[in-house]
Amino acid sequence: MMTYDLAIIGGGPAGVAAGVYAARKRLKTIFITKDFTNQSAVSENIQNWIGTVSISGIKLADDLKNHLMYYRGEIIDIHEGELAERVEKIEGGFKISTKKGSYTTATILVCSGSSRRKIDVSGAAKFDNKGLTYCASCDGPLFGDMDVAVIGGGNAAFETAAQLLAYCKNVTLLHRSDSYRADEVTIEKVLSRTNMKAIKNVEIMEVKGESFVNAIVYKDASGKTTELPVKGIFVEIGSLPNTSFIKDVATLDNFNRITVDPKNQRSTSTPGIWAAGDCTDGLFHQNNIAAGDAVKALEDLYLYIHTQKK
Repeated sequence: MMTYDLAIIGGGPAGVAAGVYAARKRLKTIFITKDFTNQSAVSENIQNWIGTVSISGIKLADDLKNHLMYYRGEIIDIHEGELAERVEKIEGGFKISTKKGSYTTATILVCSGSSRRKIDVSGAAKFDNKGLTYCASCDGPLFGDMDVAVIGGGNAAFETAAQLLAYCKNVTLLHRSDSYRADEVTIEKVLSRTNMKAIKNVEIMEVKGESFVNAIVYKDASGKTTELPVKGIFVEIGSLPNTSFIKDVATLDNFNRITVDPKNQRSTSTPGIWAAGDCTDGLFHQNNIAAGDAVKALEDLYLYIHTQKK
């Protein structure tokens, strides 16, 4: 069985950035991905992908795939339509198993991303990406001078609210518990804004609208049901990293994210493994950051293979 220099797992911005660099550095690479879409695929108007004023999520995915295909040559073996199911440590590297086969590699770069936790209430699926969104960085500016709601109570929810306050008319944060999980300083600063309001102990009941969202319905601690008119709903209730396949060989944190050294994206526990993007314990997760993390990892990985590996 052939042993690759590198296996890249995942086909989003991180995976493709790494793949392009791997091709240019002539690393014999197997590229394993279900497809080339990512969390931004549902966005119709991404305005923060650097170098492009506006692009849809689908167009971004197509551009990423085409970029990799252009450079792949005989260097990158692309296995689209496969999912990594298990990674094992073997002599000289690792074995990756999928439903279609197994592959051996000297090194691995995990770019498997994560999946947003979604709200499961009436109307949520219908208005997904029609006013109901999971990314303030991508979609927030589209709601300028509008009333919006944020669902959540952790740092991500309050940081999203802080972003939205820059251009939205009013922001209402709805939290299911009686206490917030965000840092006290963050809570205090965000709630001090005159166009910011937060309501605790609520149960989200329904998302309403016509072609797009126009209201969110919630029940408060007293049992009273309120219909709040909003044009946008931003959900920040966490994400689920796609890392179950790597848990036997790499250390995961309490949220199942791969722990990495931010200087070079190396796994903190296992030599030969790197990770980039939303599957890591990095502080910030965005498309541009994921791509940058992957390039950083690839540069370090190349040196590891050619100058450091014993």
